[in-house]
Amino acid sequence: MTNEQYQEKIQLLKKWAHAYYVEDNPVATDDEYDRLYHEVLDYEIENPSNVAEDSPTKRVGGVVRGEFSKAKHIKRMWSMEDVFNTDEVQEWLDRTVKNVGECVYFCEPKFDGASMNLLYENGKLVRAITRGDGVIGEEVTDNVRTIRSVPLTIDYKGQIEIRGEVVIRKDDFEIINKERLEKGEQVFANPRNAAAGSLRQLDSSVTAKRRLVFYPWGLGENSLTQTKLSQKMDFVYTLGFLEPPHVQECHNIEEIEAFYQDLIALRHEIPMMMDGMVIKVDEVSKQEDLGYTVKVPKWMCAYKFPAVEKVTKVNDITLQVGRTGVITPVAEVEPVEVDGAIISRATLHNFDEIERKGLMIGDSIILIRSGDVIPKITKVLDDRRDGSERAIARPTACPTCQSELLDEGTLIKCQNLDCPDRVVNSIIHFAKKGCMNIDGLGSKIVEILVKEHKIEDILGLYHLKFEDLEGMEGFKEKRIQNLLDAIAHTKGAPLYRLLSAMGIEHIGEVASKSLALEFGLGVVDATFEEVVALDGIGEEMANSLLEFMRVNHDFVLKLFDVIQPQVEEKVEAEENPFKNKTVVLTGSMSVSRGVVKEMLEKLGAKVSGSVSKKTDYVVYGDDAGSKLTKAESLGVKTLREEEMRKML
Repeated sequence: MTNEQYQEKIQLLKKWAHAYYVEDNPVATDDEYDRLYHEVLDYEIENPSNVAEDSPTKRVGGVVRGEFSKAKHIKRMWSMEDVFNTDEVQEWLDRTVKNVGECVYFCEPKFDGASMNLLYENGKLVRAITRGDGVIGEEVTDNVRTIRSVPLTIDYKGQIEIRGEVVIRKDDFEIINKERLEKGEQVFANPRNAAAGSLRQLDSSVTAKRRLVFYPWGLGENSLTQTKLSQKMDFVYTLGFLEPPHVQECHNIEEIEAFYQDLIALRHEIPMMMDGMVIKVDEVSKQEDLGYTVKVPKWMCAYKFPAVEKVTKVNDITLQVGRTGVITPVAEVEPVEVDGAIISRATLHNFDEIERKGLMIGDSIILIRSGDVIPKITKVLDDRRDGSERAIARPTACPTCQSELLDEGTLIKCQNLDCPDRVVNSIIHFAKKGCMNIDGLGSKIVEILVKEHKIEDILGLYHLKFEDLEGMEGFKEKRIQNLLDAIAHTKGAPLYRLLSAMGIEHIGEVASKSLALEFGLGVVDATFEEVVALDGIGEEMANSLLEFMRVNHDFVLKLFDVIQPQVEEKVEAEENPFKNKTVVLTGSMSVSRGVVKEMLEKLGAKVSGSVSKKTDYVVYGDDAGSKLTKAESLGVKTLREEEMRKML
């Protein structure tokens, strides 16, 4: 076979694969495809230097990684604002029209999978990155190359980020779970988990067997000149990508609602899991005019499908011990499928809720699940009781360490600081984002470290050595070093973050900032009178802090000694209209609200999240909502952002 013949056969294989995987219209038999595929493979084995970049043989996987590296999106991948009913859609439309006038809306199904960003340069797929936090995700290019509906090359030479959803068809999901059951492996809870789990396989040949599908829904970095998003997406489809099974141009709430109801009716016919419909302003110039909030684009929203309810039975109650020792009851229910997910547990929050609902073991109940919301029990069907039901007793001993529990009414607590569950959960809280942000220290790793007696508390993290982790299952050299580096990187963190990370009940980030600024490292010896005198800290918070410091006094001092937290100097703000005032921010401003909040705090203001009679000012921007309405009803002074800046 000549190289020219080899190239021709590759193009024919690509044509057949596209017809099969993308157009769902096979133009060759499996036997024909397999014979041609092996002809190409034989040539490549004999001529490894001539292997084409876009050869179909590149899709079988075989790359094995030790771990995934982080990669940055060129343009941020945003999440979406959720709306749940016609009134909320109308509010979203009203805000949109108020800002940019009448719009045409591009509507399509919202598939329930794993969001993916594909970067193409000079016509080649160079990187595939999971959504992550929207700025940085995990680089999974080797795995995505195995997805047949992702072109390895496209007929476009510019740099372009194509965003979409990696999904598994429902029938393929059933096949995968059947295979896992036969192998004695744990089944996936739903197609979305299966898609995400398949993308995170360290061996890409495993991903190749998982029948993943990629549906594009948007763009990041691009220089396409079309004036509408729908036109840009039409161009993307011509590059060899899958089109969604249904799309609709809508002009008003009536057309949007009609298409939404059509999609709900088609919910069980469409082979992929859907959890709603996406509504987007189609004109790119109006998208740019609308812009973004801190979290979401103002030009798109997800109109979620109604919650799904099912009747099932409560088989038992299990108890979970949190980091603060609070015991949370969880209902173990007869497994039931709710919108594609097998549900076997439901949260109950506390024992007061059990008593309020009148729940008994053996009761038939109505279970509700909507989108990503944790399943919960909405109603006890007590008319279905047959006398075999059993009352649920309030526990008196910790299920983990058997210590006597403190029953405070609403809350029941284990007070044993050495309780293994408390230790694990306190370390997980300590390491999470917003606290000490120790990258790579997930819940599973914490459980292993505690179980293997490598650490016994938070302080133990800072005494870990390379040799402590060497040889443990899943801990390779690079992973160990990355974890130790991440722990070391937390030294010198701001004091307020350390206080927040300690998991003191009722003491969150805002209270931690006040305490750190007022007392510095002396917070361990602060008195009740000193703490309760701080604005925003009540008696319950003060008692919680003092009790924590009394029990953990020496431990906290050791943490301070090891971490050497950065203590912010308390600088008295100069006189200004906002000094010692309570301010609430609402609406979209010229900069993010976080920037405005920081500016006001430096001026000596206390920025609160809720409006009350004690609020001095509500500063608002565009699309201000209920906080502005409440301020007006309470007679609180309101200021537009421009007025606030003039006052300064």
